[in-house]
Amino acid sequence: MSAATTRSRTPDRLCAEAVDLARAAAEEAAAPGVVGEHAGAVSEGDRVVTHFFECKELGYRGWRWAVTVARASRAKVVTLDEVVLLPGPDALLAPEWVPWSERLRPGDMGPGDLLPTEADDLRLEPGYSGEDEPFPNSAVSEDMAELVEAEDAEVTAGTPSNLPVAPIRGTIAAVAEELGMRRARVLSRYGLHSAADRWEEAFGSKTPMAQAAPATCVSCGFLTPIGGSLGQAFGICANEFAPADGRVVSLAYGCGGHSEAAIMPKPPRPAPPVIDETKVDAFPLRPAADSGSVPTTTDEDSAELGHS
Repeated sequence: MSAATTRSRTPDRLCAEAVDLARAAAEEAAAPGVVGEHAGAVSEGDRVVTHFFECKELGYRGWRWAVTVARASRAKVVTLDEVVLLPGPDALLAPEWVPWSERLRPGDMGPGDLLPTEADDLRLEPGYSGEDEPFPNSAVSEDMAELVEAEDAEVTAGTPSNLPVAPIRGTIAAVAEELGMRRARVLSRYGLHSAADRWEEAFGSKTPMAQAAPATCVSCGFLTPIGGSLGQAFGICANEFAPADGRVVSLAYGCGGHSEAAIMPKPPRPAPPVIDETKVDAFPLRPAADSGSVPTTTDEDSAELGHS
C-alpha cells in the first residue's frame, strides 16, 4: 500500500475542522431552515474532505447535504469545492425506472393517446406473405419470363426478368385488397393464447361468479357467438343485467342472469270460495211455528225466552 493511499484515508485536519465553512455553503445552496445537524465527514483524498449535514426538507427523508472542501498543498486556507444533496443509507428513493411498455396497464389509455406497437411484437404476425412474389401465371413470374424469352415476345414494357418490381395487379397484396383482407399484421398463435388466458382469468370457469352459477354460458340465450378460432371457447354476453354485459366470456363462465336459470311462474288462479262471503243470508229471529223444533205454546212469556 502506497503512502498516498494511506494519507487519503486520514482526513486532513484543517479540512475536517472547516465545519462552519461547509454549513454556510450548504445553507446558501439550500432553502432556509432545511440544513440540519452535522452528520460526520469522510476523506475523499489528500486534503479533500466531504462534510454531511442532515436535510430537513419535506420529501427528502434520509437525504444529506454533502459539502466538499479542499486545501492546496502547503496552504493553510480551506476552499469550497462543491455542494450537493445526496441520498443516505436509509434515504427515501424513487423506484427504479421501468419502461413505459412495462408500466402500461389495461385502461390507462385515454382519448387521443397513441400506443405504438413494436415491429417484432410476438402477439402479431404478417397478415399475408409473398407480397412481392408474382403469381405463377403472372407476366413477370420466372416461368413466364422463360417462356417470353423463348418465344421472343414482349407482353410488358421490358423483359420480365429486367423489371425491378412486380406490377401491383399481379401481387398477393392486390388480391387481398380486393377481397377486403389486407391487414398488415394479424394475431399470432402467441397473441391468441395471451388473449384467451386473459379472458379466461377475468370471465372464466374458475371465477367465484361462475362457481356459484346455476348453468354455464354455453346454454344461455344471451350469449352472442364470435367467429374465428376463439369462437370455439368464447362469446360475448348480451345480458344488460349480467356482470359481464358486453364482455368476452368463456363458454364455461356463468352467472345468476342465465336465461334458463329461473323461469318466472305464472300467478296461480285462486280457487272458487267455499263460502260466498259476498251474499247476505236472512235468518229469522224466531223459528217458524211449523218448524217442529219447539212445541207450540200459548204462553207469550215462555215463547219469548225460547227453549233450552
